[in-house]
Amino acid sequence: MRSAQFGEDVGDAEWLADVAAHGMVRPSFVPPPPVRALRELTRYRRTQVAVRAQEVQRLDKLLQDAGIKISSVASKVLGKSQRAMIEALIAGERDPAVLAGMALGKMRPKIPALTEALVGRFAAHHGVVARAILDHIDFLDATIARLDGEVAERLGPFRAAVELLQTIPGVGQTVAEVIVAETGADMSRFPTAGHLAAWAGVAPANHESAGKRRPAGTRHGGAWLKRALVEAAKGAARTKGSYFGAQYRQIAARRGPNRATMAVAHSILVVAWHMLTTGSTYEDLGGDYFARRRAPEVETRRLVARLQALGHTVTLEPAA
Repeated sequence: MRSAQFGEDVGDAEWLADVAAHGMVRPSFVPPPPVRALRELTRYRRTQVAVRAQEVQRLDKLLQDAGIKISSVASKVLGKSQRAMIEALIAGERDPAVLAGMALGKMRPKIPALTEALVGRFAAHHGVVARAILDHIDFLDATIARLDGEVAERLGPFRAAVELLQTIPGVGQTVAEVIVAETGADMSRFPTAGHLAAWAGVAPANHESAGKRRPAGTRHGGAWLKRALVEAAKGAARTKGSYFGAQYRQIAARRGPNRATMAVAHSILVVAWHMLTTGSTYEDLGGDYFARRRAPEVETRRLVARLQALGHTVTLEPAA
């Protein structure tokens, strides 16, 4: 069944579950043309970004097949220095020292390692395929740039919402645009943050049978928004001194990185709902939020147990 509110395929069983959990009613709102246009552009842009990533992986695999181990030394296959080396290989250059000498900036100290990594068997057919891949990547870059321009032109009344969302750790320009395009930035359509999280597929689901309720991962929801939130969560989890980083570490230690990432994605969307509802900017709770919530004696026992597990004998004396 198709939801009239946001055009997503939603089954009756899931809607009944949402009604039971949140008191949701089947919405009747159809997104206005500006929102539909933004959604179409951001979704197509996402597909092109994914294709570009596949092409970069294909290029790395080709180089590995030719014995060229650039990715073993450099963090990116297609940085400025790496692109120059690949172009030279296509043009016929095979001297590892000459190729490594094309390194620029921070890559210069890696020249000895690059010289070893560039000793391979790059043949003519490798050059043909590499040329085709690079040309396709250039085409995709141009397409993505045009889509970025179209999205920027059509933001219009949503520009303030995009800028507001970017104050959330992990939420950059692209993710903020996806949140606006998928939700319309109109939080009145979602009575609570829980409704929005359930619709986006980042809220915990439960399986109930014979009166027993068991965790069942997350709900099915809007794949486009969910994917963007997961990317934002991974970035937010690496933010030092932030609440999201602390939340990720606490949950990952008990339930693993995947569930921790989804929990952070859920928190980001809940924060976005409140910000777009009230217009307030993001205020971080701090990386020590969970430590502050613990009672002092509980935190003391935890730290003592940790030190003892590391092989230390701990004697506590109260401070003067």
